[in-house]
Amino acid sequence: MIVNTISYLCIGLGIVFWFWGTWPLVGDRSILFKLHSLSVADTLGSMSIIVGLLLKIPREWPLLILALISLSIWNTVLGYVLAYCSSGRGKE
Repeated sequence: MIVNTISYLCIGLGIVFWFWGTWPLVGDRSILFKLHSLSVADTLGSMSIIVGLLLKIPREWPLLILALISLSIWNTVLGYVLAYCSSGRGKE
């Protein structure tokens, strides 16, 4: 009972992070600020949802742990690539 509640809370928190990261896209800030806030909130939201699924279906832990690791590596590398491309160094 308590594990289901925590699982649903993690999934709900992940959905809140997704919307929270999408909200700054309509603002007047720079594109880099918008991309940074979107990628951080999306990563945290997706990881929270995966943790919620891990609590809900623990027999699938190898795949869900792999998803957590892949998600954290992919979003970190993508952030560096976006920062490099936006810095103007690639335009020579």
